[in-house]
Amino acid sequence: MLSDDQLLRYSRQIMLPDVDIDGQERWLASKVLIIGLGGLGSPVSLYLAAAGIGELVLVDDDQVDLSNLQRQVVHTTARIGMKKVDSAAQMLRDINPDINIVTRAERLGADALQALVAQVDLVLDCTDNFATRFAVNHACVKHKKPLVSGAAIRMEGQIAVYQPGVEGSPCYQCLYTEGDDETLTCSESGVLSPLVGIIGSMQALEALKVLANIGTTLTGRLLLLDAKHMEWRSLKLKQDPACPVCANKEVSA
Repeated sequence: MLSDDQLLRYSRQIMLPDVDIDGQERWLASKVLIIGLGGLGSPVSLYLAAAGIGELVLVDDDQVDLSNLQRQVVHTTARIGMKKVDSAAQMLRDINPDINIVTRAERLGADALQALVAQVDLVLDCTDNFATRFAVNHACVKHKKPLVSGAAIRMEGQIAVYQPGVEGSPCYQCLYTEGDDETLTCSESGVLSPLVGIIGSMQALEALKVLANIGTTLTGRLLLLDAKHMEWRSLKLKQDPACPVCANKEVSA
């Protein structure tokens, strides 16, 4: 049962017929994994903490750098040199001391990633490299956990939701092939700061919808943003019958 303080804190959400008390209680009972506390992970973590996700697991092995601050709004100048997970945790606890924050300042190996994904209700991929994305997707498929994936570079962004537990839902590897160009990172190509805010905020929104079973999610769709001309495109995604990950009935560790 929600306390009086919780009823007040989350009142604007609870007022929504699609959310109500039941939806808020689902969020408070949820455990969510955020991988990457950079440009995308910043708005994701801020909005999920404010919305009242009961436990946020933050994973990032990097430290706050001056060049991060143009877009990674969960960090501050005073926290340059601090581990990103600790910097983010400090900000999130200031926003909402009511929730539990777990930090992992490491690059997770395959076994550790599999174990962590198995323990949560939903995963948000906020990383900027293909190798990690493929590993996260593999773990989510194996443990049938919803995955909200976002990407942003230069002035282009994209977001999709993959739900292995939903029949016919594709996975990340139905769309991309291992070995794709890994040079496409913000450090190599640049990025406009509000773009990661847009995509990250949408990732947080999709996560809340999935967890509370609200509305229509981006499952089976890829949403693309051309921020330079502010044009959106929505592409339908189908499960690849030859996908080496989700086409198999059993996914090996």
